Amino acid sequence: MPLFVEVALPVPLRRNFSYRVPEKSISAVKIGLRVKVPFGHQQLIGLITAISQTCDLAEHQVKPLTQVLDAQEILPKSLYNLTLWAARYYFTSQGQMLSQALPVALRKGADTAPQAITLYKLTNQGKQAQISLLNRAPAQKRLYLAISEKPISHEEFITLEFSKAALKALEDKGWVERSSQVINIDLSWRQQLDITEKPHKLNKQQAVAVSILNQQQGFNCSLLEGITGSGKTEVYLSVLETVLKQGKQALILVPEIGLTPQTINRFKRRFAVNIAVMHSALTDNQRLEAWRQARSGEAAIIIGTRSALFTPMKFPGVIILDEEHDASFKQQEGVRYHARDLAVMRGHYEDIPVILGTATPSLETLQNALSGRYHHLSLGERAGAAQKVKQGIIDITNQPLKNGMSQSLINEMRMHLDAGNQVLLFLNRRGFAPALLCHECGHLHECDRCDAFFTVHQGLNEICCHHCGNQYAIPKQCHQCGSTMLMGHGLGTEQLEQALTGIFPQYPVVRIDRDTTRRKGSLEQQLHGIHKGEYKILVGTQMLAKGHHFPDVTLVGLLDVDGALFSADFRAPERFGQLYTQVSGRAGRADKPGKVLLQTHQSDNILLRSLLRQGYGEFAREQLKERQLAQLPPAWHMVIIRAEAHLALDADDFLHHVSQLLPQDKDFEIIGPIPAPLDRKAGKYRRQLLFQARTRQRLQLEFEKILPQIEQLPQAKKCRWSLDRDPQDLM
Repeated sequence: MPLFVEVALPVPLRRNFSYRVPEKSISAVKIGLRVKVPFGHQQLIGLITAISQTCDLAEHQVKPLTQVLDAQEILPKSLYNLTLWAARYYFTSQGQMLSQALPVALRKGADTAPQAITLYKLTNQGKQAQISLLNRAPAQKRLYLAISEKPISHEEFITLEFSKAALKALEDKGWVERSSQVINIDLSWRQQLDITEKPHKLNKQQAVAVSILNQQQGFNCSLLEGITGSGKTEVYLSVLETVLKQGKQALILVPEIGLTPQTINRFKRRFAVNIAVMHSALTDNQRLEAWRQARSGEAAIIIGTRSALFTPMKFPGVIILDEEHDASFKQQEGVRYHARDLAVMRGHYEDIPVILGTATPSLETLQNALSGRYHHLSLGERAGAAQKVKQGIIDITNQPLKNGMSQSLINEMRMHLDAGNQVLLFLNRRGFAPALLCHECGHLHECDRCDAFFTVHQGLNEICCHHCGNQYAIPKQCHQCGSTMLMGHGLGTEQLEQALTGIFPQYPVVRIDRDTTRRKGSLEQQLHGIHKGEYKILVGTQMLAKGHHFPDVTLVGLLDVDGALFSADFRAPERFGQLYTQVSGRAGRADKPGKVLLQTHQSDNILLRSLLRQGYGEFAREQLKERQLAQLPPAWHMVIIRAEAHLALDADDFLHHVSQLLPQDKDFEIIGPIPAPLDRKAGKYRRQLLFQARTRQRLQLEFEKILPQIEQLPQAKKCRWSLDRDPQDLM
């Protein structure tokens, strides 16, 4: 009797594929195992989603599968169901969603079972060797000293960035040898939890929040809305203590790699348990190792960015999402899922509590909390001796600016620096200048593939487009008139750093943005330097705005907020409110009073005034009312269909045909096709069609009905198109 399997493959086709099971593999196949199968001219790895004894095709038309890769299901039932639900919700194929849930190494066919690890240790000859012989070989000496303390594993060797040449030299000398050790899974933390730091005393609001969170059993979702500096991490730590003492694991998601080092350190100081870390800066093998430790239950705490959401836990206990409002929880290419929404859904499938923490809740979460779907817990006072921050607006209309800074801001900086404190300046534009201008004819150098200007990066000696990555050496002459009088126009973080070094030569400046943190470990080094007080002036983009704790920063200056007040995106006011509140929350976090100054040409802007007067909480509730009146998310539910093509007409034509398939009545609204705010990107014209529905269910049903028709449209072949459900960014 022939046996067939349905396999979900990581391809964009929204269907699964049938394969015949060879005789020798019949006893080995189960739902949820990885299999290698022929697909066209290549071999792909997918997951079995169904097994049956019949197939619609004739037996000779069905190819046999090549190999079964696992003995046990690779994902627990709850996670497997979550990926199937997410595939349906985000209108993508099961295969693409399942491959999101697996580390890259497993998608390439690596083994899931923990194997033996390689250890490097000293030989008897190495133990008696004279270390002075290595004085002229610092890399060998560093490695020798590390191994002489305790044998180190190959993973530690890579993580601590030891030199391979040094290792080979020590092995050739006969001082170091490799040995193989079988891994034993250590679950001792479940019997005996070691707490290595005395918990801080909680204030009244923190204590109330902890006791409510600790009483919750099974699935429920709580919003922990606490002003910046109110000690949300301390609440997480107290909840974790309860969860870990029950022998259960915790999954903690943070928005940026930049926040992981300090989060890991806070947890490591408190609990002597194994912590698995998952983020994009790790190698494939390091991520696989963390995944294995989480799946076997050896890692008590899993910390990671967006993709860590899919990490399996053997003893699931709690999911915590820190800075839940952050836009980087939404994936912007490929499968456009939102980690916050899927975390809540995962809590539902695992039957465990989910905690969303932030000072500036997204309007979606706030609406759920206000309507009673989520528990709403508030922390309204800053923890410890920290006082409320003073806020001020500097109206820069008609004022002379020195590299984007007004004289009053410079004077204020001098006062804080002379008092021995640190100052943080926030500018959300990296590079030296946002455009290259010809002083003679006024020509602005524009990217030849996008509707955007080149940003000047002086340190790299190049002009670069931040939209498509296009880059060239800085030109010597104007492309328009041939003049050599070229200058940077506008202000970027690189230019600001240079200017500050000139104005305050005695105070060291550090710049933190994507350009200065490219090298591995450089961000940790810079943050460490800030904490030790090596730097007095901090310049940075959004990377510095989130969640960092700088006790010595007493003044925060926002240089250019006008751009954020005017935008084509309906979420812009919400984003601006969050950004302002987060950046200003870096000031006065310890016992020193803090001050925030905002430079603007729009000092009487209604948004600005209401934000400064009432704070983010009231501001967000007003924004919610406005969204309801305008029938925008979260009141209504949105899908964007994006299309891009070399000819604008092709993209327009496709979206026009799609709009005719969409339903039209009082419960739906169709906007478009319209050009995207950045009309041309990487040489392609971009158009979008916005589709809104009053209820989520109707949106789901109508879309599932018309998707096959959209895919069959002949116009679909002339452009690239994608669907974005619950879009976070209209650019």
